[in-house]
Amino acid sequence: MSFKLKIIFVPKSNSSRILVGQPLDNDLDVGAAVYAGKEVSVQVFNEASVLSPGSATGSFEVIGRLLSPLAREEVGTISCVGLNYKQHASEVNLAIPTVPTLFLKPNTALADPWPAPTILPKITVADGTGDYESELAVIISKEAKNISEEEAADYILGYTAANDSQWCFSKGFDGSCHLGPTIVSSLLISDPSVLRVGGLKNGRVLQDCGVDDVIFSIPKLISFLSQGTTLPAGTVIITGTPAGVGVSKKPQDFVKAGDKFAVEITPFIGTLMTEFENKE
Repeated sequence: MSFKLKIIFVPKSNSSRILVGQPLDNDLDVGAAVYAGKEVSVQVFNEASVLSPGSATGSFEVIGRLLSPLAREEVGTISCVGLNYKQHASEVNLAIPTVPTLFLKPNTALADPWPAPTILPKITVADGTGDYESELAVIISKEAKNISEEEAADYILGYTAANDSQWCFSKGFDGSCHLGPTIVSSLLISDPSVLRVGGLKNGRVLQDCGVDDVIFSIPKLISFLSQGTTLPAGTVIITGTPAGVGVSKKPQDFVKAGDKFAVEITPFIGTLMTEFENKE
């Protein structure tokens, strides 16, 4: 079976196992279905990593809990792009950049989809700057260095959704970078510019934009990041957030404990749910 859409999950039948699966219906929004308490059956593969999923076993399991498509030890450093949507640059009154704005997250920022919460650190709660950012993420399939834009497609394992956070300190705190619910290959998404990225806070649509609004295309970003720097297999590139973030609103609209935020990327990728808590 060709890799089209994969998930990493804990099966309902055995909470001690971690499996790779492929949903039976490519059009199903797996994240939304699991969040709604629906039973989702998947074809099980014989390995436990999307970097090397093996082959279909012929057996099926029901999802008990969704996990990030990649484990922390598989991603190394998370590469991120700031200010990559034209409408977002306009809303924050910044000039269109001529080269990508890059920053890094530690792998300790990686988090699973719901029910894994985002624990807001005390400093973020105190200054009230916890923001939300719905983003498209790209996962690199094999080691890449000094590649051209034309070669970039050969290095893409797939696409998934990410929930990024407010600039500076908040970008890297533990569990601040949720990934999922699925990773979708180019067999289903040959042109990522046709995707649409949405962000809903407590059910209210705050972000809704096509990926065709990006300033730097995904091939451009992969090529740029690889110049003089090795991108190992499993590298995650978060490609920027569209307009609608809380810092740009009047009054500003940040997240707080009890809020729920959904990143919706259509078609195929689905809904990444995040719930915010402050326990630290």
